Amino acid sequence: MPEQVEQKARSELARLRQMQPFSPEATVVRNYLDWLVSLPWSKRTEDRLDIVSVQRILDEDHYGLEKPKERIVEHLAVVQLAGRIKGPVLCLVGPPGTGKTSLARSVARALGRNFVRVSLGGIRDEAEIRGHRRTYVGALPGRIIQSMRRAGSKNPVFLMDEVDKIGADFRGDPAAALLEVLDPEQSHSFSDHYLEVEFDLSEVLFITTANTPHTIPPPLLDRMEVIELHGYLEHEKLHIAKGFLIPKQLKETGIDPSRLRITDGAIVKLIRQYTDEAGVRQLQREIASICRKVARRIVEGKEEGAVTVTARDVEGLLGIPRVEERKLLDKDLVGVATGLAWTQNGGDLLQIEVTLFPGKGELVLTGRLGEVMKESAQAAWSYVRAAVWKWGIEEEAFRHKDVHIHVPEGAIPKDGPSAGITMATALVSALTGRPVRRDVAMSGEVTLRGHVLPVGGLNEKVLAARRAGVRTVVLPKRNEPQVRELPPELRRGMNFVLVMHMDEVLKVALVDLREVP
Repeated sequence: MPEQVEQKARSELARLRQMQPFSPEATVVRNYLDWLVSLPWSKRTEDRLDIVSVQRILDEDHYGLEKPKERIVEHLAVVQLAGRIKGPVLCLVGPPGTGKTSLARSVARALGRNFVRVSLGGIRDEAEIRGHRRTYVGALPGRIIQSMRRAGSKNPVFLMDEVDKIGADFRGDPAAALLEVLDPEQSHSFSDHYLEVEFDLSEVLFITTANTPHTIPPPLLDRMEVIELHGYLEHEKLHIAKGFLIPKQLKETGIDPSRLRITDGAIVKLIRQYTDEAGVRQLQREIASICRKVARRIVEGKEEGAVTVTARDVEGLLGIPRVEERKLLDKDLVGVATGLAWTQNGGDLLQIEVTLFPGKGELVLTGRLGEVMKESAQAAWSYVRAAVWKWGIEEEAFRHKDVHIHVPEGAIPKDGPSAGITMATALVSALTGRPVRRDVAMSGEVTLRGHVLPVGGLNEKVLAARRAGVRTVVLPKRNEPQVRELPPELRRGMNFVLVMHMDEVLKVALVDLREVP
């Protein structure tokens, strides 16, 4: 123990000697001393600083994820040169099932450090982080100190899951309490209410995970280095299924690898028609289901030799496909434009429909749109009404008409500004009677002056377009740096049209509207 802590422990021990053994106060002091002597005040594990070995372990455990792996190896290189470094706080952000938690486990294995995990989802009480004061009955240290005791060393890999789902209420703000833990300038003297002595967390390698950075409190986000994990491409999922998921499920179900073979065609069918996700969690469930059904047949004696599951067999084992593949429209339609959206499960296509009918010039919005998307639709409509002269349309032509904008799949909530240019394109198409090209998808926010503003989630959106067979994607010019950073597999064969103004969008998207004044 540090000298200050030892003095505190000895003074409490002296108090305990003077108490009756069965008094409630003696129990409290004894528990307190138990906590003090069981914490790893100076016990460390030795880091494995062989970068080649660490890279090999990370590659063994995960396919892809090049940026997170690169960042971890860089950290080790700095440790090797500097001798010691305060643990950086990495925040792995990505959709569910992309391997955030398992990557943290791999980091611990690669470094040779102990691993400890705590889930922050739904925490609303500040005492969960800082602990309760010993004046309360049943007081305990917070989750940080509890996890450090569980880790058994001063320098573990500490994973904080679901940091974007922390709540706050009358019992305090847990996110504010985490600032002391995650701030490198304060973590060397973390104070838990129960311990009442400082504990050094500066050698801990903290890793946090989140599905989206938008709901992480800004002061907390400022302390972290965000690393994005994007959804997997189809060929990556195929590789992960063959190299990781199938061997794991065969081991769990007790099937000898020589007894069951799942063909590439069957895996691709699972990916396309039975899963709708950015990660591979649902794919793992479907593979597990196939393994269980084959295991039952083997036990019942219905299968003697090796079993091969082909694409044709999948439907008989799992039932009819549960996911309808997103496909292009059969033909170019008036008033229907294809937008790209970011969702928790990755990217998706939105078919935005616009129709005009006699009325009082009102705008009707349906499709369970959120506040931001409603405002985006209003802005698109205002821009179109102000710019109708460009397409030779008189204001009177639709002053007595209502406009209905609908985004199908009304049961699914949709929000975000990135459908602005898609709505404006569908509106212009409905007004001019010119169809929208079905092989063009777009994403961007529109202003009242028709300028196109940048959006996020490009990886997921381009992946959704690629899956649906769209090869021309219209994106804001200010997103050019992000387009350059897209993986080569994602950019191959795609035509990116980068635009600054709605006029450029319409030239690309509308049939026979090549000349806009």
